[in-house]
Amino acid sequence: MKTGLILASRSPRRQELLAKVGISYTVVEAEVEEIFPEGMPTERVVVNLAMDKAAWVGKRYPENWILAADTVVALGDAILQKPRDAADAAAMLARLSGRSHEVFTGYCLKNRAEGKVRWGVERTVVTMKPLTDREIEGYVKTGEPMDKAGAYAIQGIGALFIRKIYGSYTNVVGLPLAEVVTLLMEEEVVSPWET
Repeated sequence: MKTGLILASRSPRRQELLAKVGISYTVVEAEVEEIFPEGMPTERVVVNLAMDKAAWVGKRYPENWILAADTVVALGDAILQKPRDAADAAAMLARLSGRSHEVFTGYCLKNRAEGKVRWGVERTVVTMKPLTDREIEGYVKTGEPMDKAGAYAIQGIGALFIRKIYGSYTNVVGLPLAEVVTLLMEEEVVSPWET
């Protein structure tokens, strides 16, 4: 197996997911401005961002395999990014309350020296229960929503609000493991069975 996988993300959720399935990696955060062009399909936005991140790190580490990803929450045509402050988090949660929304993760696996780029996008539909003002206020006070797209963490306290999901759970956390690990194994980058 080839070694030297770099995760182009500082996301503790992505790091945790890979570590839980025995994937070894080092972290190099990509310094890429996240731009969400108006009118561009959400699936394309997240893939473009993942590819930009992989390219940025790949220029600095051309011999390594680079794994990059970007996750957004979409309510209709609106992309809900990380909240700016507590009021923004509360407003996002109020918008998601009692409704279904989509979580998209674009991912990219790149090796510049080998001239290889693999990418994909995963979509999961999440339905949230109707939230009371008290639930929203209490949840925002925990601080958990503040660095999460859509202002909730399905793997944390936010799980209390989720009625159902259709699709990949790990996608909602931040990285669709089944798809990503399949790519890593197909390219013989790393394997959870061989450490």
